[in-house]
Amino acid sequence: MSRPKDLPDFGKPPVAETVLSLQFDAVPGLTSAHLGLLWERFRRELPSIEEHPPLSAVLENFDPPSPAQVEVTIEERPPIPRVWILNDAKTELIQMQSDRFIHNWRRMGGMEPYPHFEPIRAKFRSEAAVLEQFLSDEKLGPLVINQCEVTYVNHIEPTGVWSVHGQLEKVFSMWSRLARDSFLPDLEDAGFHLRFVIPDGTGKPIGRLHVIAQPAWKKTDGSGILALNLTARGVPLGEGIEGAFEFFDLGRKWIVKGFADLTTPDMHRAWERIDA
Repeated sequence: MSRPKDLPDFGKPPVAETVLSLQFDAVPGLTSAHLGLLWERFRRELPSIEEHPPLSAVLENFDPPSPAQVEVTIEERPPIPRVWILNDAKTELIQMQSDRFIHNWRRMGGMEPYPHFEPIRAKFRSEAAVLEQFLSDEKLGPLVINQCEVTYVNHIEPTGVWSVHGQLEKVFSMWSRLARDSFLPDLEDAGFHLRFVIPDGTGKPIGRLHVIAQPAWKKTDGSGILALNLTARGVPLGEGIEGAFEFFDLGRKWIVKGFADLTTPDMHRAWERIDA
């Protein structure tokens, strides 16, 4: 798969992590032992393993909000944990639980080059095929995918364009600073959460793009950065795994073009933008 020609590109993108996630109806009969058996199929490339609490299911809902209800459930068995399996460098991992299968690429030392979406997508496609074959071999049934998710985590450093957290107008195109004669002083910091509906070809909503920005600090030296997460989440665009990966492609398009729309030309020059 080649990169679409209509997408902007950057020579020095601020991407710190890229995540592709399949969410599906909980697989009946799946146990922690099965996750261990599944790990064996990836163990050569992903030899390390960790356990984490499971993630809750997330679905994009377009119905009017309804009053909150308190539900009480009785579990017949303990919840299956979320298992991470990682490569030696900790830069790539798969997360597995009873209703999720996730691939992460992440920058650990700060110097790893971003491999771009296409290689990450290809790797996850082969991993999803292994999952499908495993479920078939173990007679656990097919995947019933109900949501797909693409996330880009960006760590925006002060590259000469901005210097303090309050200078959001230098980073984000839709932000403006207060007038010089305003009562309020310069902004100390701020965060925001934007939501955009992703429609299909007929205008029907099939997902959302979530954009979350917040001030952050580097663990290495305590210097300030801006953390910008863009997540495209929605339903598969067709049947089975292929329909899910079609949404991944659409979600990636929304993330990349949305990122370009929401950030300033000065930042684009710092990231060495290559026009589509």
